[in-house]
Amino acid sequence: MAYSYKPKKALKEFFGFDDFKGNQLKVIENVLAGNDSFVIMPTGAGKSLCYQLPAMMMEGTAIVISPLIALMKNQVDNIRGFGSRRSLAHFLNSSLNKADLAEVVDDVLNQRTKLLYVAPETLKKEDTIELLRKIKIAFVAVDEAHCISEWGHDFRPEYRRIKQMVREIDNVPIMALTATATPKVQYDIQKNLSMLDAEVFKSSFNRDNLYYQVKHKGRKDTVHRDILGYIKKHSERSGIIYCLSRKRVEEIAEMLVRNGISALPYHAGLDAKTRAKHQDAFLMEDCHVIVATIAFGMGIDKPDVRFVIHYDVPKSLEGYYQETGRAGRDGLQGDCLLLYNPNDIEKLEKFMKDKPVAEQEIGGLLLSETSAFAESSQCRRKLILHYFGEFFDDEKCNKMCDNCAHPKPQDDVTNEIQTAIKALKSLDGEFSMNHVVNYIIGNKKYGDVVAYEHDTFLYFGIGKEKDKVFWKSILRLALVNDYLSKNIEKYGLLSVTEKGEEYMVSSDPMKYMMAVDVVFDSVAEADFENFKIESTFDKELFDHLRGICKTVAKKESLPPYAIFGDPALEDMATKYPINAEELLNVNGVNKVKSKNFGEPFYSFIEKYVKEKGIERPQDIMLKGNTDRSPKRVNIILNIDKKIDLLDIAKQNGISFEELLGELEQVVSNGTKININYFLEEFLDEELLEEITDYFKNNDDPNVGKAGEFFEGEFSEEELKLVQLQFLSDVGN
Repeated sequence: MAYSYKPKKALKEFFGFDDFKGNQLKVIENVLAGNDSFVIMPTGAGKSLCYQLPAMMMEGTAIVISPLIALMKNQVDNIRGFGSRRSLAHFLNSSLNKADLAEVVDDVLNQRTKLLYVAPETLKKEDTIELLRKIKIAFVAVDEAHCISEWGHDFRPEYRRIKQMVREIDNVPIMALTATATPKVQYDIQKNLSMLDAEVFKSSFNRDNLYYQVKHKGRKDTVHRDILGYIKKHSERSGIIYCLSRKRVEEIAEMLVRNGISALPYHAGLDAKTRAKHQDAFLMEDCHVIVATIAFGMGIDKPDVRFVIHYDVPKSLEGYYQETGRAGRDGLQGDCLLLYNPNDIEKLEKFMKDKPVAEQEIGGLLLSETSAFAESSQCRRKLILHYFGEFFDDEKCNKMCDNCAHPKPQDDVTNEIQTAIKALKSLDGEFSMNHVVNYIIGNKKYGDVVAYEHDTFLYFGIGKEKDKVFWKSILRLALVNDYLSKNIEKYGLLSVTEKGEEYMVSSDPMKYMMAVDVVFDSVAEADFENFKIESTFDKELFDHLRGICKTVAKKESLPPYAIFGDPALEDMATKYPINAEELLNVNGVNKVKSKNFGEPFYSFIEKYVKEKGIERPQDIMLKGNTDRSPKRVNIILNIDKKIDLLDIAKQNGISFEELLGELEQVVSNGTKININYFLEEFLDEELLEEITDYFKNNDDPNVGKAGEFFEGEFSEEELKLVQLQFLSDVGN
């Protein structure tokens, strides 16, 4: 199967999606043009589609070099779910028996396979090279390309020989893909693959659908109770809990099972057969929660992980970013909870005592970054992105972290930022954050301050009226706004940037408000509620469809997300398709999926719609409104589902005032609405009757006059809503 038409049409035809995300289209067009491509794209941004779609469109077979057997299996299962035949995608690795290997070789030689996943260890075998010499290769994709770099955290010698092995087969275009890469790692990868001239596509590291939250980690019994409460709020949804020790993994998994949670442990101490069994149970949704060490995660491609909990503090922000990135890969909200206790940092520092000094310094710097993230009162998204060298406007966080959703009281700290920059500048060099803080507060007990004779400098003790926590908060704020820079190669020493020098002497500097960072030792446990936008799909139907998905998946021996992912099921639970043709309008459903798996879904929906008396979007005709405004249809459907009006406005991208205008049009066009469920939340029955009686007994039901009559007791919005309900009841 090879497509001869444009990428967007191929995307809809094969994957059932209407649009590309981010840089996907640019990457695909570059691959189709026969050029080398270097793709840096965060987890969940759709890296795999960048090579899967061009493989379907081009002649020959695309070779995908992947480091993990489990990851290959997930990818192949997923492609087969979209495709019309099993032979479309195969993997070649040590897990195959003789019969499986014969099937793969036959399909590859007969050009039935468009995507062939190969482990680097398998690629170097002479049998593999001979097989690949006999076929036309479209291109080679190197997934998890950071494994190539000696600077990367997953260095594998076989990856360093990829270019040499590819050359033995054919001189074809190469694309390298990774979720994280510093400039040093990026250069090392491109140099090793002889692709320094490759087009580089670097996407934002922002995952705007992830909610970041840090909670104080108290006594074991308290933490266990909190975790149980948290998971029960995510009932029947998939999640991962990360722990640093195998013992802790077993302990948490056992505790969850005792309390009725479907959970399994995963760590390197389990034999390979048990690990594979537990991972498959998680993928097939026979188990909802995996409790694991960091050995788990890179080998799965499960899009519907709804939450990731870090029971223990991660060793670095990069590790934290990658592990939390396993949540919400389908684009729906994923919740990331870090349980933080400064004692955990101290334990990790003790573990490094026997390592060489350089490793201790680097490890200490990484841990200090993690502490800064956990203790900070700034936007967590901004802090993470700054770590990866990306500037982020925290106004765009949309309250998707606890610090933005529940902001602490803030003070104007503009003068203090200027003071801190001037203090660092006066030292005429690069110094650690601790050194600068102790210099500012005038602490002579900090040895280095006296050793450098900084206790004689102009700004020594300039900020002694504030404590260390305050000045650390100021320096971190200056860092994320690029007034200071941190030299990683010198273990995090600070210096003033050119931008910082301009700011410190500005007579009209940009104003900054700040809440002081949290001291976890003395802070009561934080609010455990996380921010959540109310979903507007039919949740009851969605749960039924998930059950059908699991049944079909077991029959087909595929993971449920390879049948239909959560976004597709939510779309079904919004659009209510009742036949194969309507199912094609669901995002993520193509003709093959509709034909192979669709019938039990739309048949059930048809019965469900009849039993519940549901008016579907395509069935609604607004009286007197021939254009059938999609926005108004959406508003009416969500009111029928009793969705909060504030959430309906947010979902449609309009203000509450604009929503009232839309409702006024709906009512005036003769459509009946029932918003009593919303009114009853803030008006008791007697007050509601009193306002309704006013409109009933006045010939001119004017909201302004009603406001005067009630002498400001009710807001204009409250009166307008009651008026709309009254007009709907008596007029429609």
